[in-house]
Amino acid sequence: MKKIVTLGEIMLRLSTPDFKRFVQSDTFDVTYGGGEANVAAALCNYGLKGTFVTKVPDNPIGQSAINHLRRYGVDTSHIVKGGDRLGIYFLETGASMRASQVVYDRAGASISEAKAADFDFDKILEGADWFHTTGITPALSDSAIELTEVALKAARAKGITTSIDLNYRKKLWTKEKARQVMTKLCQYVDVCIGNEEDADTTLGFKASNTDVTKGELNLDGYKEVFMQMKDKFGFKFIASSLRESHSASDNGWSALVYDGHDFYHTRSYEVRIVDRVGSGDSFASGLIYGLITGMSMKDAAEFGVAASALKHTIPGDMNHATLKEVQELMKGDGSGRVQR
Repeated sequence: MKKIVTLGEIMLRLSTPDFKRFVQSDTFDVTYGGGEANVAAALCNYGLKGTFVTKVPDNPIGQSAINHLRRYGVDTSHIVKGGDRLGIYFLETGASMRASQVVYDRAGASISEAKAADFDFDKILEGADWFHTTGITPALSDSAIELTEVALKAARAKGITTSIDLNYRKKLWTKEKARQVMTKLCQYVDVCIGNEEDADTTLGFKASNTDVTKGELNLDGYKEVFMQMKDKFGFKFIASSLRESHSASDNGWSALVYDGHDFYHTRSYEVRIVDRVGSGDSFASGLIYGLITGMSMKDAAEFGVAASALKHTIPGDMNHATLKEVQELMKGDGSGRVQR
C-alpha cells in the first residue's frame, strides 16, 4: 500500500447552517479540516495510507480533531500534543451573487508554535512514497517555515516525491514574505500545484496580457507561467485547478497539468455548489492518487478534477466521494441518477 505523509494545520470549522449570515445564526455546524488533513483523508478514502503530521493542544478539542481524522482512516500516530489551542475558522456559505465569507481565529494555534525538533522525520517518513504540504503552513509563523523546510529536505534526502500546493492566503502573510519563503521551499519540490494568481503572488511568475481577477480562462497565460516555473525550479509536474465563477452557486471547474513537454486541459464540469471549501485539496489528492498509482499525467489530472468536482457537492472540508464514484464520473456518468 502506498504511503503519503502530509504536514499542516487542522482547524475547528464552525459554519452557519442553511446559508444563514453570521448575524442571523444562533448555532454553528461543527467539523474539522485543513488543506493537508483533507488530502490525507481523501487518499485514505481511495485505499491508500494517509499519514497526517501536525501539533494540536493536549485538551478535548485537540483530541476531537484527532478522532475526526481517525474516523476516516488517517494515521495520526505522529501527531504531537502541546501548545494552547486549536485554530478556528468561521464559514458563512454564500449563494447566487452573495459570496461566502471566512473569518479566521487561528493566532497562537499549537501548530504555529511547533518546532522541527518536535518531530522525528526519519521515523515519520519511513516507508513513505510521497510527502505533501501547502503554502498555508509556512504562513503561520517563522517556526512553521523552518518546520516545513526541514520536512521537505528530509523527504528529498530519502528520495521521496514531494509536492506543494501554493495556496496563498493574504490574511496570513504579505506577498513579499510569501515570495521570499516559497521561492526557497520550492527548490525541494517535485510537483507544484497552484493557480496563475498563486504563481504570481508567491513565486513572481506572471503571464503577459492577462488579468486573473476577471475570472476568465487564459490557457496560453497558464502555459507561459508553467514554462517559467519549470525552467526555474525543474518541477516534474505543474498543475492547477481552474474555476470559472458564474456565481457563488454555480462554477465551471477543470484543470491543467504540464510536465515540460505536454500541456493538458481536462474535461470541464459545471458544478452546482453545496460546499466549495476543500475543492482544491480534493484536486491535489486526486492528482497525487493518480500519479502515485501509475496513471498517465492526463488520466491523473482527469481523476483529480472529477474527484474535486464531486467534492463541491459534499458539505464539510473533506472529500468523501468514493473511488468508484470518481471513476464513474471520469467515464462520463454525471447524471446524478439515484443509485439502487
